Amino acid sequence: MTVDLTTFETVCQRMRQAALYTSSADALEWDERTGMPAAAGEYRADQVAELRSAAHALKTGAAYGEALATLKDQLDDEDPHGDISTTIRELHRDWCRDSRLPVDLVARLSVATVRGQQAWDAARKNDRFGDFRGALEQIITLKRDVGQRLAEGTSSSAYEALMDEYEPGASVAALTPVFADLKQRLTDLITRITDAPRQPRVELLSREYPIDAQRRFSAQIAHAVGFDFDRGRLDETSHPFCTTLGPQDCRILTRYEANWFPGGFFGTLHEAGHGMYEQGLRDDWFGLPPGSYVSLGIHESQSRLWENQVGRSLPFWKWLYPSAKSAFPDALDEVSLDELYFAVNHVRPSMIRVEADEATYNLHILIRFELEQALISGDLSVDELPMAWNEQYQRCLGIQPSNDAEGVLQDVHWSAGLFGYFPTYTLGNLAAAQLYAAAVTDMPDLEHDFSRGEFERLLHWLCERVHRHGRCYSGAELIKNATGDELSADHLMDYLESKLTPLFGL
Repeated sequence: MTVDLTTFETVCQRMRQAALYTSSADALEWDERTGMPAAAGEYRADQVAELRSAAHALKTGAAYGEALATLKDQLDDEDPHGDISTTIRELHRDWCRDSRLPVDLVARLSVATVRGQQAWDAARKNDRFGDFRGALEQIITLKRDVGQRLAEGTSSSAYEALMDEYEPGASVAALTPVFADLKQRLTDLITRITDAPRQPRVELLSREYPIDAQRRFSAQIAHAVGFDFDRGRLDETSHPFCTTLGPQDCRILTRYEANWFPGGFFGTLHEAGHGMYEQGLRDDWFGLPPGSYVSLGIHESQSRLWENQVGRSLPFWKWLYPSAKSAFPDALDEVSLDELYFAVNHVRPSMIRVEADEATYNLHILIRFELEQALISGDLSVDELPMAWNEQYQRCLGIQPSNDAEGVLQDVHWSAGLFGYFPTYTLGNLAAAQLYAAAVTDMPDLEHDFSRGEFERLLHWLCERVHRHGRCYSGAELIKNATGDELSADHLMDYLESKLTPLFGL
């Protein structure tokens, strides 16, 4: 049977219209996170809810679902990874998911999360979890309702149904043993490094780095690695993120601290990695599966690869060292290349996830993975959350936050309703190491490029292996196609061991 192209174009046009509403809501939320007057928050919540409700209505119409089901039955002779098959298959999957959620629930959740992010921002600035408690409890109640509706009639838990939005097909049963193995191997490595004979001069990273100089330096580096400023921009916010507002409009955001150089620099490099993935998607399929990212784990693999495998490599710093000394002469005047390289690769348990080193970072994620499962299941109450957070940090990292701002209030995710999102960070770290190893296998002299400030070959490789495919393959299929292996922790541990063992004299 041949696909009815007239019907196909009709459903595509409907989703392009939904993308207009969604991207407009995203633009309003970008503005809310960057410069909206505080008093405008209430009306902004209503604006976003109206747009997201309109998009949801388009995505869940009965006649639209029937058209997709008919098209799906016509796919027998189509390439399963082709653009037409992918569009029909993935839109039908989205419809089956979205149609389980009534529009009033979507609207209430949109309002709650916009207000929740505003409450979180104020609570974090004032270091008072109590100011956020009520908003968080409302969001959890709504997300639990969403998860239960999505899980109904399946073998998934409410939490797994929420996680499926970010990492399709992922399950707690599959992730738990992988994460447990990774946790043990990382803990062993961190223990060895803590007792190592050599330690870096981390204090040189907390000297005075003028914020204006950081802004200029970060923008230069984002441009150098390949972020296209003709199709994007870099701004500042309280919690770094990346959002795409149209096929030629990608926004990345970071934050700077005058006495902590890695925060702004690696935050920018991280978000530029996200941005380059978005800019590598096919514009002509914007709003449709072939022009959309496949999963947040794959998205995170792109940001972490540029932040870590590239941005913390010795060849990268051989190229960047003279420019860094020129940009920050007072802070780096007597600092050698080897000292700076060692410092940016320090390993030390710390409170803030986005500022964590490569070795300890995933422990931050595993803490959140456990806590948010308990919040959604009801095994952990909102009132118990701060204490549970502190206990987990003591158990996993041997440290405890001194206040809520550096503890339970440090992440924006739960205020935005992003439950099930956190495990994708660790999946992204695993995929980043595996993809990078494959790229080096294909281009053995790749790191020589970095020492000359050339990154085009790596970006092109990633575009060909990952970006341009959109959702034509699953995340697992993309990794297997690009690397020849199933996703595992081995590549990440090999990468960390090979770099950190000689640095710390192990």
